[in-house]
Amino acid sequence: MDRARKINGLSGGTDRPPLSRTVRIEDVKDGEERVIEVNPAERAVIAVLLDLVVLDQLSFACRFYRRGEGRFVMLGTLTASVTQTCVVSLEPVASALQVAVEIEFWPAPLVDQLTASADETASYGMVDWPEPIVEGKIDLGPVIYETLATALDPYPRREGASFEWSNEAEAPGTEQALNPFAPLAQLKQR
Repeated sequence: MDRARKINGLSGGTDRPPLSRTVRIEDVKDGEERVIEVNPAERAVIAVLLDLVVLDQLSFACRFYRRGEGRFVMLGTLTASVTQTCVVSLEPVASALQVAVEIEFWPAPLVDQLTASADETASYGMVDWPEPIVEGKIDLGPVIYETLATALDPYPRREGASFEWSNEAEAPGTEQALNPFAPLAQLKQR
């Protein structure tokens, strides 16, 4: 089964995001902690999308703080237990992740204004672009998914695994060992 069909089968065949956790801004209390636990079915879909062997645990704890003009800053921590495939030995590699997250959420019209004046954004000293508050809501699902995706090791290696090319026929330091085309020359002579 190809990857797209497998994902569609897991997500009910729709093109919706793999994770959605909507928060109504009017329900947010300044400094209140929220904890989001991702359920096993959602973790299974995310594991397929991110090519993980297993995603055992995924949670997100965060606090919102109000800023002026309807803006919020969110400080959070993503915690995950993942198993990836070693790029050398193809064996499972388990790891625990704990990633700090800081994101600003702005009302959509303010984000639109910022977009219109994109040439001036350097003067704001912004590191990351703010996420929009749409119809009084924000979705933390994409934040959790994207944070996990960027925190994963792109080349996981099992401890002690190494990829060393060796050819016993070639003695180290010989011209044949130093020349990568030597095996082709041998084939040509046959």
